[in-house]
Amino acid sequence: MEDQRPIANRPPPRNKLSEEETRTVLSVVNQLKFQSLPPSQIVPKLADDGVYLASESTFYRILKDNQMLHHRGRSRKPTSKPISTHCATGPNQVWMWDITWLPGPAKGIYFYLYLILDLYSRKIIAWEIWLEESAENASILARRGFLSEQCSLSLAPLVLHSDNGSPMKGASMLETLYALGITPSRSRPRVSNDNPYAESIFKTCKYRPSYPVSGFLDLTQAREWVLNFVRWYNLQHHHSGINFLTPHQRHSGIGQKILLRRQRLYEEAKAAHPERWSKGIRNWTLDDEVWLNPERIKKLNHKKSRPRKSHTYFGEKRQLS
Repeated sequence: MEDQRPIANRPPPRNKLSEEETRTVLSVVNQLKFQSLPPSQIVPKLADDGVYLASESTFYRILKDNQMLHHRGRSRKPTSKPISTHCATGPNQVWMWDITWLPGPAKGIYFYLYLILDLYSRKIIAWEIWLEESAENASILARRGFLSEQCSLSLAPLVLHSDNGSPMKGASMLETLYALGITPSRSRPRVSNDNPYAESIFKTCKYRPSYPVSGFLDLTQAREWVLNFVRWYNLQHHHSGINFLTPHQRHSGIGQKILLRRQRLYEEAKAAHPERWSKGIRNWTLDDEVWLNPERIKKLNHKKSRPRKSHTYFGEKRQLS
């Protein structure tokens, strides 16, 4: 049976304003001294004059009911930026990149580490350290990664995800991406966790035991240290996010054979001593799809199933209806 609550006839609440009181509120907000102010300022001004008509929320509700609550002025109307979600089913389909500071020889001196990471394999595709942040340096890094992976415009479209920093949005960077056939993707403004894998790799880097917390002496030392870190990370580090394969194994396609060998080894061990296994063997499989922000997809679908609330502002000029 259909829910009858939305269409039920209910008596008006006892605390509802009368029609005369509502007209008074509308008359006041349309006065010359109030017509450009929101209720959050009108109500205190009336209180200073010894006048109370209604609460601030009631003012807002009356304005909304009379179509007087709209965006105004020369500023752009606020809009919600969609969440950046991408799916990778193989290497070199979705890359993520970011910039982090490396401490220099003195307080206030930093080197800037640029780094591109593959979503599917977590392999570090390209990196470089410069003395400043710029779109020109970012474009060099993107071109270097494109050439090192032997990418081609004829292959599946490549997405490069980043945050909203100026090097990510600079003209030189965007021109390079378009020339290479790479689709730029960016996080939502003022949201710090839309690029989690890039943030994670920087934490892994800075928490290495050999990381010089006191700072690098010069640019050469910083580049040598990061070079050794990248070699360890790509070739030796068994990543928990890819079932303890190394990024190189996952990226090169040999990871599936390694996982199958692990599975057979565990099956043989269980067959030799079944009494030692209370359940099945360890799961050595990996999903074929890797999503950027997978939790966000579920939340987005949940929100789509619920009615949306509109957030609006005042109209340029209030008029009595």
